[in-house]
Amino acid sequence: MKAAPDARGQVLYRLRAGEYEADLNACIGAPLRLEWEGVIHCVHCKRRTRKSYGQGHCYPCFKRLARCDMCIVKPELCHYFQGTCREPEWGEAHCFTPHVVYLANSSGLKVGITRKTQLPTRWLDQGAVQGIPMLEVATRQQAGQAEVMLKDAVSDRTNWRTMLKGEIDLLDLDAERDRLLARFEPALAELRKTHGADAIRRLDAPAQRFTYPVRTFPHKVASLNLEKTPRIEGVLEGIKGQYLLLDTGVINLRKFSGYRVSVTTG
Repeated sequence: MKAAPDARGQVLYRLRAGEYEADLNACIGAPLRLEWEGVIHCVHCKRRTRKSYGQGHCYPCFKRLARCDMCIVKPELCHYFQGTCREPEWGEAHCFTPHVVYLANSSGLKVGITRKTQLPTRWLDQGAVQGIPMLEVATRQQAGQAEVMLKDAVSDRTNWRTMLKGEIDLLDLDAERDRLLARFEPALAELRKTHGADAIRRLDAPAQRFTYPVRTFPHKVASLNLEKTPRIEGVLEGIKGQYLLLDTGVINLRKFSGYRVSVTTG
């Protein structure tokens, strides 16, 4: 799903499947049917695969591509300088670019990192109702090092069930950012000694708030799976993060990247 906020922070969703694209916000309150046709294609090489790895890859691509390496999940483990990066040119283009360390409120306060160009998309993918940047750093590895440091005080995970219930209290993210940066200033100073004074910079942009198109939040979150139930249907009650909220359960569409699915609305 493609998500973007409007000027008021209302999140607008569009469903993309091949050349097909639909306005999902307009489908809230209407019947929706997803039917997996039993076919999976690798999102990278496009060849047919019996099983999906790492959100839509065939096994050879999963083992070969740098974007599927453990250092993407744990960027502090970057091994580019050891000469063992799976795709050095890809790493230079994606990991050696400005990254942002941020705070978000998805199921409570969390810390995370993303490429600078991916804000606010990263927050919307996580279903965050608030987000604020903390630091801009020169590389993904440096972002990971700062995140590991901050994880001593703030979780780096989202409780997706809590996020989908919609019972999220708003936080003073400006105050939380100031508190954490003051607490970890000595450790940040050490990182600057290692990487350079300009490599890790404080950001003072204001927090952003987001509202998701949800008519009714689920009281009990039941997860739906196309592999177990190839045909899923129900009334679309809302959308949050990468989840469709149906009156029959919720489904994470990103989990099924590369699956050939027919979509029927109305």
